[in-house]
Amino acid sequence: MEMTSRTELDDESDNNRGSMWDLDQKLDQPMDEEAGRLRNMYREKKFSLLLLLRLAYQSLGVVYGDLGTSPLYVFYNTFPHGIKDPEDVIGALSLIIYSLTLIPLLKYVFIVCKANDNGQGGTFALYSLLCRHAKVKTIPNQHKTDEELTTYSRSFFHEQSFAATTKRWLERQPSRKNALLILVLVGTCMVIGDGILTPAISVLSAAGGIKVDHPHMSNDVVVVVAVVILVGLFSMQHYGTDRVGWLFAPIVLLWFLLIGGIGIYNIWKYDISVLRAFSPVYIYRYLRRGGKDGFTSLGGIMLSITGTEALFADLAHFPVSAVQIAFTVVVFPCLLLAYSGQAAYLIQNRDHVVDAFYRSIPDSIYWPVFIVATAAAIVASQATISATFSIIKQAHAHGCFPRVKVVHTSKKFLGQIYVPDINWILMILCICVTAGFKNQSQIGNAYGTAVVIVMLVTTLLMSLIMILVWRCHWIIVLLFTGLSLVVECTYFSAVLFKVDQGGWVPLVIAAAFLIIMYVWHYGTLKRYEFEMHSKVSMAWIVGLGPSLGLVRVPGIGLVYTELASGVPHIFSHFITNLPAIHSVVVFVCVKYLPVYTVPEEERFLVKRIGPKNFHMFRCVARYGYKDLHKKDEDFEKKLFDNLFLFVRLESMMEGCSDSDEYSLYGQQTARSREALLTDNNGNTTCSAADSIFSSVDSIMPVKSPLHANLTTGSSGQTSSSQMEVDELEFLNNCRDAGVVHILGNTVVRARRDSRFYKKIAVDYIYAFLRKICRENSVIFNVPHESLLNVGQIFYV
Repeated sequence: MEMTSRTELDDESDNNRGSMWDLDQKLDQPMDEEAGRLRNMYREKKFSLLLLLRLAYQSLGVVYGDLGTSPLYVFYNTFPHGIKDPEDVIGALSLIIYSLTLIPLLKYVFIVCKANDNGQGGTFALYSLLCRHAKVKTIPNQHKTDEELTTYSRSFFHEQSFAATTKRWLERQPSRKNALLILVLVGTCMVIGDGILTPAISVLSAAGGIKVDHPHMSNDVVVVVAVVILVGLFSMQHYGTDRVGWLFAPIVLLWFLLIGGIGIYNIWKYDISVLRAFSPVYIYRYLRRGGKDGFTSLGGIMLSITGTEALFADLAHFPVSAVQIAFTVVVFPCLLLAYSGQAAYLIQNRDHVVDAFYRSIPDSIYWPVFIVATAAAIVASQATISATFSIIKQAHAHGCFPRVKVVHTSKKFLGQIYVPDINWILMILCICVTAGFKNQSQIGNAYGTAVVIVMLVTTLLMSLIMILVWRCHWIIVLLFTGLSLVVECTYFSAVLFKVDQGGWVPLVIAAAFLIIMYVWHYGTLKRYEFEMHSKVSMAWIVGLGPSLGLVRVPGIGLVYTELASGVPHIFSHFITNLPAIHSVVVFVCVKYLPVYTVPEEERFLVKRIGPKNFHMFRCVARYGYKDLHKKDEDFEKKLFDNLFLFVRLESMMEGCSDSDEYSLYGQQTARSREALLTDNNGNTTCSAADSIFSSVDSIMPVKSPLHANLTTGSSGQTSSSQMEVDELEFLNNCRDAGVVHILGNTVVRARRDSRFYKKIAVDYIYAFLRKICRENSVIFNVPHESLLNVGQIFYV
C-alpha cells in the first residue's frame, strides 16, 4: 500500500481540531463486542457439509459454464486439417487430460483460488492484495489509518526476510511499480477480450449443431442464428441475472451429466482402449511424430482449459471449498469422460472431426442435447460478460478506467451489475468477430491467445503473492512459478504460430483497451500530483479575512477534492476570482482503497479544519473496489448525518486533554467509541482517546462570535450543551439556506516542449476520454441547479 507523503500528513491546516470517525456506529455498543462483530463479518464462515454441497451446486452455473462448453470445439481446433493417424487422437487426448489436471485442477482450484481477496478473484484482486502488503500503488492517496479497516487484512514479516527484500526491491524504483501496473492491465485487457470471444465461439459452436442434422445448409445461416442469439443475449443484460440466475445451475449440471454420459456411451461403443491416453508416454510420441504441426496443434488443445481464468474471476459469491467440491466431484470427471468419448468416436470416424461433438451424440437424444448445449453456451457467455463488467468496475476503482455508468441489477446481490456502454461495445465487437471469421477455427486461435496471456499474468502475480502475502519459502515459489511457466510458455509459443490466423484479434482488442486504461491512469495520476503540489495552507485562507473583502454568504458549500488533507487549489482559485465563500464549507474527498469493500460504519471520516468560527470541515468517504457511489443514493444525507454527529461528539469532549495534535488518520474506531463511555453517574468521562481532539490553532487568535453568544455558568465556563445546540442550529440554518456542490473542471494539457507521443496521449486521447466519460456531478447525483464548476488548466 502506498503511504502519503510527510508534507501531506503534516499540513498545518489539518491539525487544528481533532476528529471523530466512523460516526454512524451505535454509541452504546460495547467496544469489544463491536470490533469482534466487524471482524467476524468479513471472515470466511465455516459451512456445514449440506450447505457446502448446495453452494457447490450453485457454483456450477456461475463459475464453470465457460470451462464446461469447451468440448464443443476443442478437437476441431486441434485438427483443423483433419486426422491423419488414429494415434494422434490418443496423443491429443493425453495432452487434454494432463492440461486439465495441471492448470484448472492443481494450479487454479487448489492454489490460485486461495489467493482471493476476501472472496474476490481476478487480476485486480491480486493487485489489491499486493498494494496492501507493499507500497506499489502508483496513486499515493492512502494512509496508515486505512490499514485499520476491518476489511484491510494483511500479514507482516521480518525485515530481514526474503519477503522484506522483495518488498524493498519493488518499492525502490517507480518504474517497477509502473511495470507491475502494466502487467495487471495487460491481464485485465485480455479478460475483456475473453468477454468478446467466449460468446462468439460458444454460441457459434452450439448453433453449428443445426448444420449436422441439415448438412446442405449454408454456413451463413448458422452465423445468422448465432448473431441473433448474441443480440438477444446482450439485449437482456440490463435485466441482470438475479431473475434467471436460478436456471443457471440446473442447466450446467444437466449439461455436465449429459456430456459425461455421452462420453461413457462412446467409450463403451467405439473404443475402450482410448483410456490408455492416461499414460503421459503418448504425449511424447504425439509431439515427436507430429513435428511442427503437432506443436502448433497445442493452440487447439489449449482451448480445453479456457474458462479457467473466468473460474477465478467469478469466485465472488462462493467459498473456495464449494468451488473445489464442484470441480473435483462433477466438472473434472465429466470433462474427462466427454473428451475420452469424443476421442473414441474419432478413432472410428476420423472424417467427422469438424463437428465431432454433435456427431457423437446418439440420434435418440440429439435435439434435447442441442437445446441444452445452446442454453449452456448462453450461460457460459453470461458468466464472462458479468466478469467483464466486474473487472471494468475494479479498474475504475483503481483509477485505470474512465467513469462509466454502472447499474445495480439486484438489491440482494450488490456484485451483480450492468455497464450499458461496455455492454454495447462488447456486443458490436462480438458480432464483428462472429460474422467476420464465420468459423470456429480462427476464433479459437484468438481465444487461445487471450487465455494463455491471462494465465501467464496470473502466474507472475501469484509468485509475488506467495512471497509477500503467504511468505512461502523461495524454493516453493520457484517450483510453482517454474512449473507453471513451462506449461504456459509452451502453449504461448504454440499460439504465436497462429497470430496470423486469428490470434491477432485479442492482441488488437487488448492493445486498444490498454492504451485507454493506461492513458486514463496517467492523466489521473498527473491530476493528483498537481493537486498535491498546488494545495494551499489554511494560513493563506485565514489571511484573506473580512478585512480583505472575503465575504461569507448563507449556505453550505461542498468542495469536492481528491486530497485527504490541505486546501485544494480549486478552492483558492475560486475565492481569488470571486472572494466569497459559504458560511459552512465542507471539503469532500472520495477515494478508493485496495480493499473489496469498506463497511458502512467505517466509511466516513469527519474533522474540523481551521478556527472554529470559520466553520470549515473535511469529510473523507472511503470505498472499496466492489463498492459504488450509486449504492449511496443518499450520499449527501449520510455526509450531513456524520457532520452533525461529529459536532455533537466534539462538544461532549470539550475540556478533555488537548495536548496532542491529531492527524486526520490517527485513531481506531474502538478508541473513538471509548471517548464516549460514561461513568456510573451517567456523566461523560475523558479517556485515552481524548488526545484525538486538539486545540484550535493559534493561526486565528480571535474568539469566534459563536462563543461570545454562548451562555456561561456562574464560574464563567461555557456551557458545552448550549454550544452544541447553537452550532447545530447554525449548521441546520445554513443547510436550509441551500447546499452548493463545487466541483473542479480541470483541463490537462501537455507542455509545448513535451514529446509528440505525450502530446497525443494527453491532448487528444485523454481529452477525448474526459469528454465522453460521465461527469462527477452525475456520479454524485448532484442536481444542476446546485452545481458549480470551477475551471482550471494545468500543463504536464
